[in-house]
Amino acid sequence: MTNRVSWTKYPQPDGLPHYQELLEGTDWASLATPYGTAESLPAALARLLDPDPAVRTAAVKDVSNEVDHQNTVYEATVPVALYFAAILNHPATEVGDLDHDADVPSHHPTRALLLNRLGGTAYDADDEHIAMGECHFGEGFLEACPDMRAFRNMRPAIYSAVQPFLGHENAKVRDEALVAAIPLTEDPRLTTHRAELVGHARHLLTASTNRYHRDCALNALNAWGHDTGDLENANDIASRELQARLADFDYWLANYGTGSRTEDPPF
Repeated sequence: MTNRVSWTKYPQPDGLPHYQELLEGTDWASLATPYGTAESLPAALARLLDPDPAVRTAAVKDVSNEVDHQNTVYEATVPVALYFAAILNHPATEVGDLDHDADVPSHHPTRALLLNRLGGTAYDADDEHIAMGECHFGEGFLEACPDMRAFRNMRPAIYSAVQPFLGHENAKVRDEALVAAIPLTEDPRLTTHRAELVGHARHLLTASTNRYHRDCALNALNAWGHDTGDLENANDIASRELQARLADFDYWLANYGTGSRTEDPPF
């Protein structure tokens, strides 16, 4: 019933379909994954709302293993991302694993895992990856990638699902929401939302020690023209310098590393 072209019927904020509509109304067997078709995905997606948190955690891993490969967006990626976004506010995703010695939820809700995967897909389809693709394959790279275009068209709808969790009481949820929101706001329809992300990014940098989260927040603030000198620590500076060296090496590899040039690498 559904194919990669029809996903563009949800281009606007608040245009997110209901998760049951996605699950039952998608012809999963017709959608490509890195390993074949998405025929087995509906069962795994349904388990994301299982009462058992261990089942939900395993389901996130199963779905991710099915569609994630080499930072590439596939046909099945779009409905999977929309399904993840559509169940973010479901009560089942709020509950985490149980602590070993107590009958109370820990601080690892399924919601944080879903936001993490949405953020990963958003970065896989961000402007930097488009630029890298154009560098290697020419300016028509995005036109040749209909599945990536389809995901990028969905960014406002996905952002509308992520946004409510930017101020969530659980630090893992709100940090994952911020990291997912940052690349989504590259969409021209969402750039005005960057202003609300600045405060959340600064708050993350005052509290989090997660290297990836800190790099995402710092890179975003710097790209948006904000001074981060008062937010950086020694590890942040070392990470920034390493990123610069790696970027220099990637540039050297792309331009001089084919054997046809003799310039030395930048180290």
